[in-house]
Amino acid sequence: MKCPFCAFSESKVIDSRSIEDNSAIRRRRECLSCGKRYTTYEKVEDIPILVIKKDESRENFDKNKIITGLIRACQKRPVSRAQIESIANDIERTVSNRMISEISSSEIGEMVMSHLKDIDEVAYVRFASVYRQFKDINTFLEEIKSLMGSGEGIRNGKNGKNGNNR
Repeated sequence: MKCPFCAFSESKVIDSRSIEDNSAIRRRRECLSCGKRYTTYEKVEDIPILVIKKDESRENFDKNKIITGLIRACQKRPVSRAQIESIANDIERTVSNRMISEISSSEIGEMVMSHLKDIDEVAYVRFASVYRQFKDINTFLEEIKSLMGSGEGIRNGKNGKNGNNR
């Protein structure tokens, strides 16, 4: 790091502090030539992840789009904002940890549905109906049947009738 005052290339670090929720480090440095102090910032380089849409176009990954979709699906449901943000953060972390530069929107949609299935079945069906673009009532019913057949669902009493679905 060159000194901004004399352009000497060697300095010593006087103080280091984490900033921005530990996503960056602020360092106070002192030039070993002129003795002046200056501040530098060290931050992990973000590699933008592109989302491949259904029409093959690409756009930057945006966690807020996931949150917006979740809020719509969970409207008037007992799902907290913290749960919604936790899902979005988990998906963002999963995508980032894969160290890939592109991901399909369908993969992201499947991740969202996987989380919703565990939290709220009504929100899951709402999201699935938009995401999967059900063509008719039969495809919608197939999704409901697969949800019921997945183990939890209505058979375990979630319909409020003591597990009886007859």
